[in-house]
Amino acid sequence: IMNALGLIQVGLMLLCTTTIISSLQCNHLPLQQRKVVENSLQLLDKMGKKFPQQCLKEKTSFRFPEQVLKPRQKETVKVAIEEIFQHIFYIFSKNLTLAAWDGTALEQFQNGLYRQIEQLEACVIKKQSHYFRSKEVNRLKLKKYFKKIDCFLKDKQHNLCSWEISRAEMRRCLQLVDKVIRKI
Repeated sequence: IMNALGLIQVGLMLLCTTTIISSLQCNHLPLQQRKVVENSLQLLDKMGKKFPQQCLKEKTSFRFPEQVLKPRQKETVKVAIEEIFQHIFYIFSKNLTLAAWDGTALEQFQNGLYRQIEQLEACVIKKQSHYFRSKEVNRLKLKKYFKKIDCFLKDKQHNLCSWEISRAEMRRCLQLVDKVIRKI
C-alpha cells in the first residue's frame, strides 16, 4: 500500500511540474512568437534572392483578412495565428521543385513554423464555446485566403514566379502577425 501511495505522489508531482513548465512556456509565448516570426522573415529573405523583375506583371492581390487578427480576446488571436502558421507550413511543404530556393533556409523556416504550431496547440484553449463562433468565422476567412494562394500556385503550375509572389505574400502576412504579436 505504501509503494502504491508513493507512486501516486510521484505521479502527482510530475503532473504538477509538467503543468507549471507548460504554463510558463505559454506565458512566454508572445515573446517566442516574435522571435519565430522575426526568424521566419529573415529565412524568407535568405531562401531566395531579390524579387525577379519578370514576375512583377504576374503579381496578384490575395487580400489577407486582417480582421482575423483584431478580435477582442487574446485567445482568438492566438488561434488565428496558429491557423496562419499551419497554412503557411502547408503551402511551403509541397511542390517546391521550381522555387530554386536555399534548401537549408527553407528547412529551417519549415522547422520553426512546425515548432511554433506545436507550442501554440499546447497553449491555446481550443474548446471554450464562447470562442467557437468567432474562431470558425476567422478559420473560414483564413482558409479562403490561403486557398487563393494555393490555387494561384496550381494555376501557374508552381513556377518560379508563382513561388516568388507567394513568398512575398507570406512575408507580408508574417509582418501583419508580427505587428499583432507586439501588441499582445
